[in-house]
Amino acid sequence: QRLKAAVHYTVGCLCQEVEDDKDVRFSKQSIAAISEITFRQCEIFAKDLEMFARHAKRTTVNTEDVKLLARRSSSLLRFITQKSEELALNHMEQKEKKKKKASAAKGGRTPGEQAAAVTENEDSNMS
Repeated sequence: QRLKAAVHYTVGCLCQEVEDDKDVRFSKQSIAAISEITFRQCEIFAKDLEMFARHAKRTTVNTEDVKLLARRSSSLLRFITQKSEELALNHMEQKEKKKKKASAAKGGRTPGEQAAAVTENEDSNMS
């Protein structure tokens, strides 16, 4: 019920934006109908995503499932692909930052600095 109410509220806000932008009016009944259709379509999408993951013998829906769902809308598929790539890039950057922090916390040096220090120690031991 709360989710349905949230969808109804969001649809109402979007309709308000369209009203302001296009000088068109939406009746309460039309907003309710759009909300109901939107909610039902979201339920269908959720079931489809679940089935895509299950078909791939997974229990988790991933971005490939979402791309498969959006395949009929080229603009939506393009948008999802772009966002997916951005998220992957950000994730890799975060991993790199964590690695640097972890190595700095261990020895206070980056891997390159640690290698140089080992070489320096070996040189001083030979003298």
